[in-house]
Amino acid sequence: MRRWPALALPILLVLVLLTWPGAAEEFTGRVVAIRDGETIKVLRDGHAAVVRLRGIDAPEMSQAYGQRAKDYLSGLVFGTTVTVRVAQRDRHGRMLADVLLPDGCNAKQELVRSGFAWWFRRYSSDSRLGRLEAEAREARRGLWVDRYALPPWEYRRQRRGA
Repeated sequence: MRRWPALALPILLVLVLLTWPGAAEEFTGRVVAIRDGETIKVLRDGHAAVVRLRGIDAPEMSQAYGQRAKDYLSGLVFGTTVTVRVAQRDRHGRMLADVLLPDGCNAKQELVRSGFAWWFRRYSSDSRLGRLEAEAREARRGLWVDRYALPPWEYRRQRRGA
């Protein structure tokens, strides 16, 4: 009975650190589903966790290049064991994370490099994504064959009628 107070503080500290908004969380798991060009499901403790690639925005599924972005992401990660580095959770409960492929490449960087996603400047200060987007745009890769490609955040705003 006397040991409880001595153990309570370390346990409490661990719980606080694990749930703190800035606390790093990392796990590995097999990718079992692709929702769209930026959202996947990864097996974690027997359950499929929803993971959104942070700092990018891919075309919506109903938008031009939406299916191609999903197919490209599927080719990169489906069925593979990836490392998920969670930065935070969004308002929908999804993990916002970097997803590392078995060879160490970052899935979001590969999507942007291939021209199937935008750097989401509003939510990311990762200037490397900006450079990759500019290179893809210059080379006219992926969606950049269309000079008037509509960013997904504008597409969503138009559909809402705002």
